Amino acid sequence: MPRAARLILDNACYHVITRGNQKQDTFKEHEDFYAYLGLLSKYKKRFDSKIYGYCLMSNHVHLIIQSDSLSRFMHGINLSYAQHFKYKYNTIGHFWQDRYKSFIIQKVEYILNCIAYIEYNPARAKIVLSPEDYPWSSYKARVLGKSDCLLDPLIL
Repeated sequence: MPRAARLILDNACYHVITRGNQKQDTFKEHEDFYAYLGLLSKYKKRFDSKIYGYCLMSNHVHLIIQSDSLSRFMHGINLSYAQHFKYKYNTIGHFWQDRYKSFIIQKVEYILNCIAYIEYNPARAKIVLSPEDYPWSSYKARVLGKSDCLLDPLIL
């Protein structure tokens, strides 16, 4: 039975989650996080997308993204990063668990809650005491004003 098509709306904002197969780590070293962020920048430009928040956890990724080419954006980044990881660590087989999940964000209040939710993920998981201590999220840029070329200003 074919899977259901995604609902893709023009100019919509999405909460996207992609997880490592069997919840395995998708980032093992700092270099891996940097590689993913570099690909995120590349595909953001290629598909003229906006990123309002992100958090890279050891075994999954959260993005708050606005893109009219979400499927092609995610296909490009997930394929490219999987190839990077498989080559670097000499692995084979499925890398990502199923398709990425995407949830349409329709209300302004929800986008703010969603960004806060993903940025506080490392603190809730007890990886760090405070979200500002986690280097792989948009928290420092969004809340503390640190420079981050990936992040777009959220205009409400």
